[in-house]
Amino acid sequence: MAAAFWPRAALVDLAEVQRGAMRVSIDEEGRTQVHEPYVVSSPVAGELQRVAVQPGDKVIANKTVVARMRPANPSALDARTREQALAAVAAAEAAVQVAHADLNAAMANQEFSDGELKRMRQLVERGITSQVALERAEQEARVAHAAVNTARAAIAMRVAELNSASAQLISFDDKDLAQALEDSATAQSGIPILAPIDGTILKVIRKSATTLPAGDPILEIGDVTRDLEIEAELLSSDAVQVGVGDPVLVTNWGGTGDLSGVVQRIDPYGYTKYSALGVEEQRVKTTIRFTGDSAPRAGLGHGYRVEVRIVVWQSEDALLAPSSALFRHQGDWAVFRAEDGIARLRKVQIGRDNGTTAQVLGGLSPGDKVVLFPSASLTDGQRVAQRQIE
Repeated sequence: MAAAFWPRAALVDLAEVQRGAMRVSIDEEGRTQVHEPYVVSSPVAGELQRVAVQPGDKVIANKTVVARMRPANPSALDARTREQALAAVAAAEAAVQVAHADLNAAMANQEFSDGELKRMRQLVERGITSQVALERAEQEARVAHAAVNTARAAIAMRVAELNSASAQLISFDDKDLAQALEDSATAQSGIPILAPIDGTILKVIRKSATTLPAGDPILEIGDVTRDLEIEAELLSSDAVQVGVGDPVLVTNWGGTGDLSGVVQRIDPYGYTKYSALGVEEQRVKTTIRFTGDSAPRAGLGHGYRVEVRIVVWQSEDALLAPSSALFRHQGDWAVFRAEDGIARLRKVQIGRDNGTTAQVLGGLSPGDKVVLFPSASLTDGQRVAQRQIE
């Protein structure tokens, strides 16, 4: 009877307190991005030809043609604008006729002046008239020649005005104009747009041929080999623990092994973001720069998902205890230490805790056995035994 009712030892899981390396990190998802992407836009308003380059193509600065543009077709004319243009053409044609009439008058005056000058020279040679009369005839002849030149210049000006007025009648549905544009496009393939930097085509914004205003984006170029970085959105409570220069481990990026990085910038402002469960969070953007050789991360590109571990504290020689052995007792941290099969309640001082392992500052020594996941029924002085795993 005594053996049957004798108190038995509680079966527990035990772990040993030992010294070792410890790291405390902030884990978060991140997204790769090019630090300085270049958006190539249309330099002038015109017709963009179909873009031939593809995302991933390599480009060379000021050599690779990434797009071409041609002048845009004229717009359609409404009835009033067309009538105004027709009236302007009629006025310009009349002005040309007036200029031709002025030229005929000037040429007639020139012929008379030349004949008069010839007669005056003959009279002067015979001594019939004075030298002053000859000079006056020469002056009138020069004036007549200048009037002819003026009339011809006026004709050229009026013809230009007629051409300008006729150009106002050109519309996009003009068949002759369409043929002329096609011929000019054959002779000249368009205005080339060159790559601004050495890099890779990240995204083609405008693929098909279309009419664009000046400054409209066409494609995006960046250097994913040397200019790639990571942007992570940290909780504001985590961001205050992170400093510029903290080491970073990049994990679960799709390749073999972890990549190294360093915190480059922490934005000084936060913003509100809702989680997948609808919880309102304050987030802070943090920029991480890759370190080391770029060859191991050759597969990464712009906008790829990665996971980052920002190391905020680490020690190579710390006294470590499992976090699962800790619990709160009368406002302090405590553990159950197994001493010769007896569970003894011990208060401990804890430093850093990464959720798996805690730094012990006092209360335990290397080699001590502590109870993992102590139950509420476990009391100080109770007998315990190691649970055997079958």
